[in-house]
Amino acid sequence: MAMSTHRLLRGPAASPAPADRRGPRHTHRLCLPQAGAGMPRASVACSSTSISSGGRYILGDHDCLILGIDDVRTKLKLAIETGIHDTIGIDLVAMSVNDIVTSGAEPKAFQEYYATSKHDADLEEKVIKGVVSGCQQSDCIRLGGETAEMPGFYAEGEFDLSGSALGVVNKDKVIDGRNIAEGDIIIGLPSSGLHSNGLSLARRVLEKSGLSLGDQLPRDDGITSTIGEALMAPTVIYVKQVLEIISHGGVKGIVHITGGGFTENIPRVFPSGLGAKIVTGSWEVPPVFKWLQQAGNIDDAEMRRTFNMGIGMVLVISRESADRIIQETHGSNLAYRIGEVIQGEGVHYA
Repeated sequence: MAMSTHRLLRGPAASPAPADRRGPRHTHRLCLPQAGAGMPRASVACSSTSISSGGRYILGDHDCLILGIDDVRTKLKLAIETGIHDTIGIDLVAMSVNDIVTSGAEPKAFQEYYATSKHDADLEEKVIKGVVSGCQQSDCIRLGGETAEMPGFYAEGEFDLSGSALGVVNKDKVIDGRNIAEGDIIIGLPSSGLHSNGLSLARRVLEKSGLSLGDQLPRDDGITSTIGEALMAPTVIYVKQVLEIISHGGVKGIVHITGGGFTENIPRVFPSGLGAKIVTGSWEVPPVFKWLQQAGNIDDAEMRRTFNMGIGMVLVISRESADRIIQETHGSNLAYRIGEVIQGEGVHYA
């Protein structure tokens, strides 16, 4: 019996590509109350919000510091292969600031780590310009970073990149999903494409398709772009839009759709016993996903488990607030009503 193409591309179901997938996300909360004499006491707990590799630090009576750290997965390899280096820094900032804003935090500062075998001033300048642009888009300050030259550790022309962000939110205004209830509305904010997840599978689809990064992406919307350009489209930074939506009230939970796609990310913000009903077709799926599914013969379930499918950020909002928020979004700040909260865990598609 012939093996289906998507199984050939993915490999065994129990062994997802480690460079592109994340395990369950947990936020570690370290509370440091003000103390009189002696050392302050510290307590550690876990919650189900969607900060990846980050933590909350509640200081004193008011401020809650939100810390996030991340990288750009195998998109870095694509940047090297395509020579598109001026936007990978935007992706780097986006991965951290989009994570910390899910708690309602306003990003304040960012630092990056850049390592290579031999310094290339022109390349480094392009990468850092992207970081600066990402910080400007998220209204946070770039505090600088670390640059490491490690001869023999990286191949010629290769480099590594990671970064961390710091945000602040009043501890009484932290968004953690605990008040989500059946009937709440799920709103999705559109993505620019793959963002920084699912690139390992995308690279295997490209290899099997017989096309190259420089070939035109098959699409029927009249827009011309290469496959490389489509895969390298910079991650949307949602900070300003999300903070604006939060300011209107009614936001109960926020999820950054990264590794694990719709199926694995959305449930992480729900209290036990609740799940999501997602209405497929309620938003526009970018052409790059349609090409990947067709070229890779990937079934719907796998697409939803691996990719963001055109929605990069999900907000759970009270029913009475949802219609007003959607009506107030327009232009580049689109928001789609894509589903609602239901009884029964998991994500259900209709």
